[in-house]
Amino acid sequence: MNPFAVIMAGGRGERFWPLSTPQIPKPFLKLTGDKSMLQSSVERIRPLFGEDNILLVMERSHLCRAKEQLPYIPDKNYIIEPMGRDTAACLGLASIYLERLEPAAIMVVLAADHYIPQEQEFLRALEAGIDLLKENDFVITLGIEPIRPEIGYGYIEKGKEIPSPNGFKAYKVVRFVEKPDRKTAERYIASGEYYWNSGMFLWRN
Repeated sequence: MNPFAVIMAGGRGERFWPLSTPQIPKPFLKLTGDKSMLQSSVERIRPLFGEDNILLVMERSHLCRAKEQLPYIPDKNYIIEPMGRDTAACLGLASIYLERLEPAAIMVVLAADHYIPQEQEFLRALEAGIDLLKENDFVITLGIEPIRPEIGYGYIEKGKEIPSPNGFKAYKVVRFVEKPDRKTAERYIASGEYYWNSGMFLWRN
């Protein structure tokens, strides 16, 4: 059961305007160092997946810039959206492509604009999720331990703990909550039963 990383590298260039534009959205900007967010996202996972098992989903207008920044990624690993839609459509297209490329693969869904300083710990978490999927047909999401009552993030309520490899804790998900108000977020933090939703998922394709 071969794992593939699918990186969503689209964007309309609205959130960091005027730095980002529709032609150069956030993933292609150097916001956290001398590499673009996209370059950092790919190089972070390169030791675990290798170049051949990293797929990138984007609009055709961004393809040339992506190839300039990632010359080592094979052409066949770029998935071009016929038009920009939402996350579900993006992942549906990637899932169909991956099924044709390699049936029964493990699909690891990542974004091209995450800042993750603890790279080795992050790779260990992905490895733990991949190992868990080899024995179980789950949908796995990575939760982030919250440090403040943030109202701009989604939350995950954890349930019963389940056995997990590599020393990582895994829980059944009770529910997802999208961007609560401040009082609710404060209650979540105080309870210790919630994580921030990272938007990163793993599943059997």
